[in-house]
Amino acid sequence: MAEQQNDPNPNLHPPSAAPSSAPAPPPLPPSFDPTRMVGIIKRKALIKDLAGVYHAECLAYCQELLELQRKWEWEEPLEDPRKDTVRPSKRVKKTR
Repeated sequence: MAEQQNDPNPNLHPPSAAPSSAPAPPPLPPSFDPTRMVGIIKRKALIKDLAGVYHAECLAYCQELLELQRKWEWEEPLEDPRKDTVRPSKRVKKTR
């Protein structure tokens, strides 16, 4: 008790256990800044443009591959593989 009487303002010095046990309040989210929206909208437009160019390039490659495939199939038609693999039987049939 003698220590509390010597301290002129006991409320200014809280106990040492209180700050460590109480969780810190979460930081406040940043306030809405409309100037940031301009940058976001510009980046979104650039991404859309890039996606469109990429899509067009992919379609061009697909078309080229399809034409090459058709050309390949037209130049070299597949033969029937069974004709090449037919062998004579090992056992000869007996005639009566």
